[in-house]
Amino acid sequence: MDAALFSSILFATVVAGTPLIIVALGLLVSERAGVLNLGAEGMMAMGAVAAFAVTHSTGNPWLGVLAGLTAGMGTALIHGVLCLSLQANQVAAGLAVAIFGVGLSAFVGKPFESVALPAVPPIRIPFIADIPLIGEALYNQQALVYFSWALFWAVLWFLARSRAGLVLRAVGEAPASAHAIGYPVILIRYLAVLFGGAMAGIGGAFLSVFYTPMWMEGMVAGRGWIALALVVFATWRPLRVMVGAYLFGGVMITQLFIQGSGLQIDFPAQFLSSLPYWATIVVLVLISRNPNAIRLNSPASLGKPFRPEQ
Repeated sequence: MDAALFSSILFATVVAGTPLIIVALGLLVSERAGVLNLGAEGMMAMGAVAAFAVTHSTGNPWLGVLAGLTAGMGTALIHGVLCLSLQANQVAAGLAVAIFGVGLSAFVGKPFESVALPAVPPIRIPFIADIPLIGEALYNQQALVYFSWALFWAVLWFLARSRAGLVLRAVGEAPASAHAIGYPVILIRYLAVLFGGAMAGIGGAFLSVFYTPMWMEGMVAGRGWIALALVVFATWRPLRVMVGAYLFGGVMITQLFIQGSGLQIDFPAQFLSSLPYWATIVVLVLISRNPNAIRLNSPASLGKPFRPEQ
């Protein structure tokens, strides 16, 4: 493999992994607070269509990102009300939010189909981008790629070093105990759910404004579900989320490079397109072989409703 091809694959892998990192880190925070969020696919779809619509109307991609964040939070608020205020089953509520978000985004986005946005130029970091082989691939990227790296360090510090992160983890492990010593468990869980929705909205905005600057129905293409699988694959640890996101991004890009290379292969193109989802299934199967590791690392109250005693 020559240097130019390696740099191209590395560049594309980083870009493909970026929305997965952003969304999965948001879901990780939400699940560390004890709220299972299966609605990420719908939140991403709502963020994608809102970001595209605002960017198309204003010409400002950052207003689009803000709109995507807001749409993701709004969709997450529905999930929060269902699960935290109405005490609905978190699995059923999450699936309902996912279906609702995907369907509503398809309806809202009808006027924007077949419309393209101008490409947003990347931000090149001087000097560092001149490093051979990896410089252009890592340091001549979109702003949200750099944001995903900053988000990783922020979430890592928040969960491991900050008092607020310790409180959030306590809420996820033992909400009754946290409530007994005076912490507002429901409010903390609401904030965690809204943060997860905001990150899902930004992930969707990245897809429709930066990654492929256009809107089409189904453009999220299962990335919300892959992000959910990543959190389990990472056993709720930020570093493993980042590594896993780039692994999945690499799988996505590999199948595109194979299809575009003109190589004569015996597999149909549809099989190559399904490789990321096959990888997700394989990872989940391998993880499920060791349930003790999952139980050891997962928040003890994940998916369990909590109603404060009056």
